[in-house]
Amino acid sequence: MSNIIFENNTEYEIDLTIIKAIAKYLEIREIELILTRNDEIQEINLSTRGFDKPTDVLSFPYVEMPHSPVGSIVVSFDFLNEYAKEYKNTIEEEFILLFIHGALHILGYDHEVDNGEQRDKEEELIKYFSLPESLIVRNL
Repeated sequence: MSNIIFENNTEYEIDLTIIKAIAKYLEIREIELILTRNDEIQEINLSTRGFDKPTDVLSFPYVEMPHSPVGSIVVSFDFLNEYAKEYKNTIEEEFILLFIHGALHILGYDHEVDNGEQRDKEEELIKYFSLPESLIVRNL
């Protein structure tokens, strides 16, 4: 069973049912998931990566220790809202897609240097859970 430690720093209510199913499918036992706004994700991006701008999703894998979460994923609600309008999806669908993207980074996938493995895994999850195309697939 996967455990999602969810911190929602917005007023928007999110259903985690599919997120939990995806975490279970990926065999993630515990992960921290934070939904926030652009100002907070920009601060995190600056302090951790040196980029003084907001971004859609950040992933932070933890050092592997027994019974510890595998990492943290921070998602910008502002980007979710923008993507939902642009791609005619729901905010929840975009949230799930960014969760998948971040979770795969935590699990060691890196679309910037791999040979399509992350894209392939995202496509597998999208088909399995009947989701719309993800960012990585949309940007081919």
